[in-house]
Amino acid sequence: MSTSTSAGADTRGTPVPVLSFSPVVLSVPGRPVDLHMRVSAPATGSGLPVLLLSHGHGPSNNLSSLNGYAPLANFWAAHGFVVVQPTHLTSRTLSHLVADAPGAPDFWRSRAEDMTHILDRLDVIERTVPQLAGRIDPTKVALAGHSLGGFTAALLLGAGITDPGTGNVAHLLEPRIKAGVLLAAPGRGGEVLNGPMAEQWPIIGAVDFSTMTTPALVVAGDKDDSRHFTDMGPSWHADPYTLAPGPKTLLTLFDAEHGLGGIAGYDAAETTDENPERVTALARLTAAYLRTRLHPDTPAWRTACEALTTGPGAVGRVESK
Repeated sequence: MSTSTSAGADTRGTPVPVLSFSPVVLSVPGRPVDLHMRVSAPATGSGLPVLLLSHGHGPSNNLSSLNGYAPLANFWAAHGFVVVQPTHLTSRTLSHLVADAPGAPDFWRSRAEDMTHILDRLDVIERTVPQLAGRIDPTKVALAGHSLGGFTAALLLGAGITDPGTGNVAHLLEPRIKAGVLLAAPGRGGEVLNGPMAEQWPIIGAVDFSTMTTPALVVAGDKDDSRHFTDMGPSWHADPYTLAPGPKTLLTLFDAEHGLGGIAGYDAAETTDENPERVTALARLTAAYLRTRLHPDTPAWRTACEALTTGPGAVGRVESK
């Protein structure tokens, strides 16, 4: 099944109009509330790859939900991806409903399982969203996550995690996911996890990246100094690249802080490093990386890197292993 050029096979191409439908609601046995999601897709094209997007946490009420990350979701959908954004149980929009639910407050297992439930019922989602039926290629699945969403993505890409309830190492690898993007994801635990938030979120330091075998692009801002978790500095966010086996690629964005220019929402006041040009460049680079991973004969990644990570106007630097 080929990807239609009208759906934006080349991330340099003209974006197409986007159809966005929400909420799509799945009932999941044992989940304290139904799984709600937003689905955004290009108005044209067939054989479309699926891109799961895992939101972070953050201080806003709605950015940590299906209503967040519009700068990325809209770009990706306009350039040929079907973007599926679930509202995880960590969302502030659900705090009053799930505060005492099993797994609170981090819901680390539930967040990953949300993505598996979505993939199990892609056919239902495809039939529910108007004008989407018959247009998805279920063999082409990618994943992206920001901050806590990057933590979730790491688990789905193969990283192990020490279950605080049992002390056993759990693996939540989702083999249907062919490639991933980790955006400002947390790094290692151990002695470097020494900031004031470390005791509140010990699960962050329980990840073992050595088994994260699925191909991934790790994006880190060179000014993303997460002192509330560690005194290691911005390099902590490169750990999912440094500590994981290949194939992996690291994109270090110049002058970017944790918001990477403002990816969580348009004009979000919590963005400390607002830079719309950086967000657009990041959206293009991530789309190009995933397109080339899903379609290896496509030069999108090489083209985007040459345009955006070389020369005096480079937005960042790239290394791979």
